[in-house]
Amino acid sequence: MTTASQHQSLPAATQDRHGTVTVHGHAAAVAVAQDPQTFSNAVSRHLQIPNGLDGAEHRRYRALIDRYFTPEAMADFAPACQAVAQRIAGQLPLGTVFDAVEDLGMRFAVEAQSAWLGWPVELADSLVTWVRENQAATRSGDPARTAQVARDFDRIIHSLIEPRRNSDGSADLTDQLIHDDAAGQLSDEYIVSILRNWTGGDLASIAQCTGVILHHLAHNPRISARIAQGVSDAEVDAMVEEFLRIEDPFVSNRRVATQDTHIAGCPVPSGTRVVINWADANRDPEVFADPYAFDPHGNAAANLVYGIGPHVCPGRPLARLELRELTRAVLAVGTPQPAGDSAREEAPMGGFRTVPVVLT
Repeated sequence: MTTASQHQSLPAATQDRHGTVTVHGHAAAVAVAQDPQTFSNAVSRHLQIPNGLDGAEHRRYRALIDRYFTPEAMADFAPACQAVAQRIAGQLPLGTVFDAVEDLGMRFAVEAQSAWLGWPVELADSLVTWVRENQAATRSGDPARTAQVARDFDRIIHSLIEPRRNSDGSADLTDQLIHDDAAGQLSDEYIVSILRNWTGGDLASIAQCTGVILHHLAHNPRISARIAQGVSDAEVDAMVEEFLRIEDPFVSNRRVATQDTHIAGCPVPSGTRVVINWADANRDPEVFADPYAFDPHGNAAANLVYGIGPHVCPGRPLARLELRELTRAVLAVGTPQPAGDSAREEAPMGGFRTVPVVLT
């Protein structure tokens, strides 16, 4: 694990030999994320709703999607989320090493998301397999492999959409989305894009967040004990998000410059690919004097773990709920302890590939 003494300040922005500009500084990341006119989100060849849209079109679909993440919607889902977390945490072996990402995080992410969307439990194994294949395809950099994985996901989603087309739209959240009139009747292409956004990235992200959280709890028994003794939802959220600031699994997002500009003195010609490195920004010593010091309340206002600006993560209320309930459920079962030397291999897509933990 990187320590505070090993952390070195990075330039606010750098440019590689291919011309891509990467934003490392906190202030520069905030400036880019809050200026969608200059730094567009339309970076993919594929339809991405809503994160691949800009301007009025983005606002239209973002308004539709945000209605599924209101406090009322989260309160309705909370009992089911809590039940999934308690059931999966209750299956963890005491005194035996397990991987917090694969054995806990992935299974919980898939089953919690399925419960939220109203998908059948029998689909969980297929989704776990798909997430792993999607990660492998992303790491491979092979466009053909990535396209095949996307088609595999489309087939899964179409198998869920077709039976619901003739429903009254009241059975579950997926039904509601299919029959949502707020943006007009959505085509299958748009529904698949929205559901891919909610699952494709979010499942892997929640799994990797679980690894980060369990690692920190295992190395900070006083914090584990404090949560286990009972603190407010807001307090758990603050501690979890400080863990995620220190070891940010949401590594980066892409943008593209729409005009000639500059970022912190670095020239950015129109059409340049821009990468916001959230992990670096969240450990910028210009903002966080001791980037690896645990200070959930002192650092909360500057924490960029869910992004900032008009494209701030729409699913953050759901992620907070899921991670909060899973954290509590694990600590109700036992106390996390590091396994072995707790060495972790950094995964190319962010987070950590393995996080060995033992519950006692």
